[in-house]
Amino acid sequence: AVILISHDRHLIDACADRLWIVKGGTVRTYEGDMASYRTELLSERGSTRANGGSGKAEVKAKRSDQRRDAAERRKELAPLRKTVQAAEKRMETLNADLAKLDQALADPALYSRDPAKAKQISLERGQQAKVLAAAEEAWLAATEAFETAERELAATA
Repeated sequence: AVILISHDRHLIDACADRLWIVKGGTVRTYEGDMASYRTELLSERGSTRANGGSGKAEVKAKRSDQRRDAAERRKELAPLRKTVQAAEKRMETLNADLAKLDQALADPALYSRDPAKAKQISLERGQQAKVLAAAEEAWLAATEAFETAERELAATA
């Protein structure tokens, strides 16, 4: 993943898959493209200027409501996010265990010194690989559930 921060619309249009808007003390995904974001900004600025001084109070109230809504969305997504993070942590642990087993199996002296132990480590590695595959499936399912819920919440926002 690459995070690109830029004011160059053309660069962002050329390389970005997903837009994140940092505004009003929050970060949120933006479902549109740069053109629709520009249109949205211009309409916000135009309505603020047309309303004069009373528009500032409305903008502050609107931002407050947006922050509150964003906090509620984050709260609703928290259990799913924790499930994804737990699955990622599990995969990291399993990958570290696999790396240790691979390191042991990479020692050529192990096979001549203790073939039974080499066989045992090899079998253990196979079992760990199966456990890792199951953990990856669980992570994919959790990530999909999180992203689906996130899209649904963004659509209702």
